[in-house]
Amino acid sequence: MTDFTDVLKRYKRFVFFLWKYRNSELFNKEDEALKAESNKEEVYKKPEELAEDLKDMGPTFVKLGQLLSTRPDLLPDNYMQALAELQDDVAYVPFDKIREIMEDEIGMRLSKAFQSFEEEPLASASIGQVHKAVTKNGRKVAVKIRRPGIKKDISEELEELQRLADLAAKHFDVAQKYTVDKVMEEFRFMLLQELDYAIEADNLVTLGKNLGRFEFIFVPQPIPDYCTSRVLTMDFVEGEKVTEISSLKKVESNYEPLVEELVECYLKQIILDGFAHADPHPGNIHLTNDNRIALMDLGMVARFSKDKQEGFLKIMVAISRYDAAGVAEALLGMSKIGEDANLDGFKKHIDRLVLEHRHKSIKEMQTGQLIIQMNRIAASNGIEIAVELNVLGKILLNIDRIVAALAPDFDLQNAVSNHVEKMMVEKAREELKFSNFLSKALETKKLAEDLPGRINKITEKLANDQFEIKVNAIDEKRLTDGFQKVANRITLGLVIAAMIIGAALLMNVPSAFTVFGYPVLPIVLFLFAAVVGFALVLNIFFKDEDFKRRK
Repeated sequence: MTDFTDVLKRYKRFVFFLWKYRNSELFNKEDEALKAESNKEEVYKKPEELAEDLKDMGPTFVKLGQLLSTRPDLLPDNYMQALAELQDDVAYVPFDKIREIMEDEIGMRLSKAFQSFEEEPLASASIGQVHKAVTKNGRKVAVKIRRPGIKKDISEELEELQRLADLAAKHFDVAQKYTVDKVMEEFRFMLLQELDYAIEADNLVTLGKNLGRFEFIFVPQPIPDYCTSRVLTMDFVEGEKVTEISSLKKVESNYEPLVEELVECYLKQIILDGFAHADPHPGNIHLTNDNRIALMDLGMVARFSKDKQEGFLKIMVAISRYDAAGVAEALLGMSKIGEDANLDGFKKHIDRLVLEHRHKSIKEMQTGQLIIQMNRIAASNGIEIAVELNVLGKILLNIDRIVAALAPDFDLQNAVSNHVEKMMVEKAREELKFSNFLSKALETKKLAEDLPGRINKITEKLANDQFEIKVNAIDEKRLTDGFQKVANRITLGLVIAAMIIGAALLMNVPSAFTVFGYPVLPIVLFLFAAVVGFALVLNIFFKDEDFKRRK
């Protein structure tokens, strides 16, 4: 059971964090007037300071920051960049503890499982620690071990954050607008998946199979016997991060064939496979010693449905043709449109954005940045963006950065356009496969079997003058009844008014028949008008309410 004091400390820490950044761009990114009013550092915190504060708050908040870096609809550009580079280097776990975890998980002593196992870790993060080792058959491997107690700590913090997000979504308009409860739910699911190394091992196998035909792409594969939910053992990647390649090496080498394959393999993941490496930031992309591109860290993957894949394809094709209407239509098809959505404003801004990029050179047009801008336009016009669309923008934005690091002169937009066209053809071929054809044939067979009976029923009803078409439109009878009721009440009101006026005029006419000194006839007229008027009021109050309830 979670200690109440620990819970209280977490809430206190989170509240202080929100208070510190209450007036920053983080929560006032659209308030330019407020931003211009003061430039005090204590009020407008720098994005780098935010990243450091998240690191101090622990692994859950580091991962939350990394997730928020994929949400351009929620954060300004400078915060997104700072959080995208957020790393969580922490103190090493002592090797005695690592040895204990490893031997418990794989069921044997390290000396029996490996030729060598380096005590000094290659890296240590808040969730896991990586060591280099060599198996008994001489295979170099990287072994990632989950830190002791980290799953329990993160799970508890995630529960508390989810409760806060749900509470905010109920009571604050801003939280409702940006669906913070759903963002938190998505984050919770992704992080719990990342904590399970058995899932990451499966992801490595799946991606390796999907990208097997690419000559210059390498996906390190797991060693099944040495993988559990707490331990991941996989091929060791000998090379360097793409961001650390020397300028001299770039001049001496031609990396354009590698970049071409990298772009194609990511488009394949997104549009054809529906299973993509969701965190391809430059730190996770390495250039191996044999000049291949290695895709690292498969803890975070994205899965796209067939509908989403087709939507992405439509967006990419429309962008390549500068078809603003096509882009807007594809985006709306993948989003949830609220009652207060400004569709005209959305379409106008998308049209303007696409036309602006039309006048740029092909090399200047970055597809990832363009999609991120489109996401922001949608959010500002009351359109709830599909989460997958944010992931797509972030993946393409990172690809832009990797391409710029490896081959600055590479024509990325042209490569994207060419590969998208190829994938349209490939997707069409997929639809023509025998299995798909058989499914359609069965549906056609079912239609052919039912069609004669349905046509017979229709013709029979036509012959017997029983054919009816029901249209969900205005109830004509109810409308005319309503008009008649209004007309009747107006007429009755006029009659009552005339009787009251007539009674008032007759009061001054002498009469032999009086009651308490007043003429009888005007008193009778007045009382009759009062009774009828009172009955009309009661009818309006009670009958109309009954009428509404019956509706």
